Amino acid sequence: MGENEHVDAHGATPELAPRGTLGGIIAVWIAAALAGVAIGLFVPGEWRAAWLTVALGACLVLAFAVQLGYGRSQGFTERVAASALGALLVMGVISLGFGLAAVVPG
Repeated sequence: MGENEHVDAHGATPELAPRGTLGGIIAVWIAAALAGVAIGLFVPGEWRAAWLTVALGACLVLAFAVQLGYGRSQGFTERVAASALGALLVMGVISLGFGLAAVVPG
């Protein structure tokens, strides 16, 4: 066989190891945290809910863009869902904090 004995049974070369995708999910969560804090600090209270909705939509678009950038179809829907759900939770906790800060006198 010579040099060809290292080829697998199907005659194809092995697939390259895919890049990790957890970093892209966490990047969307960080973007959501930054957007939530910025909205909480710079937007008046009566407009916060509307701007949080806009920011969550932007996080969803960012999640699609980041996951499309990986170029992997395996688990795409799950990764986008994890990014969007995490962004929703992060922004919810931050907005809860700003809401409680507005209610508590001090």
